[in-house]
Amino acid sequence: MIFDTFTQAQSAFLWLTFGIALILGAVVNKTNFCTMGAVSDWVNMGDTGRMRAWLFAIAVAMLGVVVLEYFGLVNPDAAFPPYRGAQFIWAENLLGGLMFGVGMTLASGCGNKSLIRIGGGNLKAIVVVLIIAVIAYFMINPFPDSDKTLFTVLFNDWLRPLAVNLGSNQDLGTLLTSPEQSVQARAIIGGVLGLALLAFVFKSVDFRGNRDNILGGLVVGLAVIAAWYVTSNVTVRVDGAQHTLVSYVQEWDFLAESDAGKPADSRPLSPQSFTFINPMGQTLGYAASGFDRGLLTFGVMALLGVVAGSFLWSLLSRGFRIEWFASAKDFVNHAVGAVLMGFGGVLALGCTIGQGITGVSTLALGSFIAFFAIVAGSAITMKVQYMIMMRES
Repeated sequence: MIFDTFTQAQSAFLWLTFGIALILGAVVNKTNFCTMGAVSDWVNMGDTGRMRAWLFAIAVAMLGVVVLEYFGLVNPDAAFPPYRGAQFIWAENLLGGLMFGVGMTLASGCGNKSLIRIGGGNLKAIVVVLIIAVIAYFMINPFPDSDKTLFTVLFNDWLRPLAVNLGSNQDLGTLLTSPEQSVQARAIIGGVLGLALLAFVFKSVDFRGNRDNILGGLVVGLAVIAAWYVTSNVTVRVDGAQHTLVSYVQEWDFLAESDAGKPADSRPLSPQSFTFINPMGQTLGYAASGFDRGLLTFGVMALLGVVAGSFLWSLLSRGFRIEWFASAKDFVNHAVGAVLMGFGGVLALGCTIGQGITGVSTLALGSFIAFFAIVAGSAITMKVQYMIMMRES
């Protein structure tokens, strides 16, 4: 996708993102695709249907990314956030994943599910998203009249020193072979893992008979692939040379005639796919700026698209319902869960979608750690909740 001006290219980048997210939101609402629900069904009832749908989405995304990368059609090496970065922040992936898993259980759903619920009329989810947005924003951006962030104040001094510099990318292909052979290695490793996941998922007769689980997993996986493809292939042509959106912004003074329309940061124009915690902070910053176009990013458009898609399906299915907190305890649980998701989602570099599908599709080691930590945090919380309920009864 080659455009003659940056404005045209950026508009395509943003509106294609919105369109993919719109479909994602509608289908997730329709099929009740839910990662927290997947863990709950598995832990509390032994039902693996929605867990298999999640794994199906992972398999589709993983197979799609390694194939497209092999043919040079996507570029996860340059991703935002840097899933494959040489800085292996294992402790942040682990702690953040555990916090996020606990938080999404207390708040009755992950970041993506909260957006789906907003589209369906759930006012509780608006409160959850606002709390997440404030935490996520100040985890990355400094407080007013300060150079401190929540991350530097609460986590940097004791957590970041645990990071390990691997000297090269942390994806399984690079770690098991070499940077020169990593593309081929990822194609093999991703192909084997993806096909193994597909075999496991479709081994279940119940799953094969559930059209919603199949549709949900398939569309989520394809949406992740589509976003990777779009964000890797929108370019600007200047004097016969092609520039990615990131490189164009970085060379703005040489390529553009004025600063009109220049984004505030080039990183959100990098190759990427769906994740929802950091984008909540980005959306807060965008709104607080008076909707400055320079702060309009992939993440903001993805968030708006998911809400819009869920809203449209709620209207079509007549499922739109206003819902509020049942009690003060319900409010406290959701608020605490939102705080934990805000901290955890930024520390782990993503959520159940951002790390659990998008990150894992890059075969990054940190993404696997975050994924398993999220599942463990959620499962443990559900077990504790069950024991408390039994004790009270």
